[in-house]
Amino acid sequence: MNLREKCPIIHFDDLGDERGKLVVIEGGQSIPFDVKRVFYIYDSDDTVVRGQHANRESEFVLINVAGRSKVRITDGEEEFVAELDRPMTGVYIPKMIWKDMYDFSKDSILLVLASTHYDGTEYIRDYEEYLKEVKKK
Repeated sequence: MNLREKCPIIHFDDLGDERGKLVVIEGGQSIPFDVKRVFYIYDSDDTVVRGQHANRESEFVLINVAGRSKVRITDGEEEFVAELDRPMTGVYIPKMIWKDMYDFSKDSILLVLASTHYDGTEYIRDYEEYLKEVKKK
């Protein structure tokens, strides 16, 4: 399975009507895990790089609910950039995938849905260490 298949772009249904837009995301249905944690990144700009880590246990879905940003995704061999610029589109990031979020528009709000509660010990924040761990598998 290639990296784009491991980290698919997810398109959520827009259930809005004349009253406005409505996007529903249900854990275990529209995304492949039950949500345990939600956080969002805002007030960044196009010079900021966030993420810069992989997770041993956590899975994520990233959605720009406002504005736009990019996510560089790599497994140490393949790499691609997901451009997030629509509130009904997200990208799934499984365990042990490195991610860098960057090129935030001034109005960007990047919503992150996570499969686990926060545990700093499961983060790999050094890319060289990440490459060593990935090659062991």
